Amino acid sequence: MPVTVLLVDDEPLVRVGLRAVLEAQPDIEVVGEAADGAAVIPLVRRLRPDVVAMDVRMPLMDGIEATRAVLRTVSEPPKILVVTTFEDDEFVYEALRAGADGFLLKRARPAEIVHAVRLVAEGESLLFPASVRRLAARYGDGDRPARATLERARLTEREAEVLRLMARGLSNAEIAARLVVGAETVKSHVSAVLAKLGARDRTQAVIAAYESGFVEPG
Repeated sequence: MPVTVLLVDDEPLVRVGLRAVLEAQPDIEVVGEAADGAAVIPLVRRLRPDVVAMDVRMPLMDGIEATRAVLRTVSEPPKILVVTTFEDDEFVYEALRAGADGFLLKRARPAEIVHAVRLVAEGESLLFPASVRRLAARYGDGDRPARATLERARLTEREAEVLRLMARGLSNAEIAARLVVGAETVKSHVSAVLAKLGARDRTQAVIAAYESGFVEPG
């Protein structure tokens, strides 16, 4: 089955460009478009896309609020890929904190756009880990609830090690090679980490690790 994508951007040329790049791939299908975040929820419910590629800045409802709304109201929500002009934008970090799974620069090359959609859909590694670290260092504020969540999680020593490696951007296969264990063992550890942190995916777990001070973003 192809990865299905919903495009949300108030600039028609951006949507046209993204559609052309993505639909050139045999394993990706663009199933719909919207010009504002306010239109996302009904389209997500009707089209059930795997990934929403969504502009972070839009006139009626921006990508941050739209992300929160989707995650709050849609059962089994799609992965959300924020599309932005500037990678060091505070809006990008706020979108990640709100629940977005990654971000994509509008100036990205076609191969990078395709890679981002596939990686976010798979959910087994962190998209642009170095950029996420820079954002956390600049805009993270030592979130007390995040610290409390990490304390309550009571991660085992191995789970803590896995979370640190996740924060460095390693995939499940790379973590398995580093720890000299099987891929299924790593997958079980990652699932346990997400469950204990109440995180829907590894991006949210890594944001919590940075916000809590468990992992230093620098």
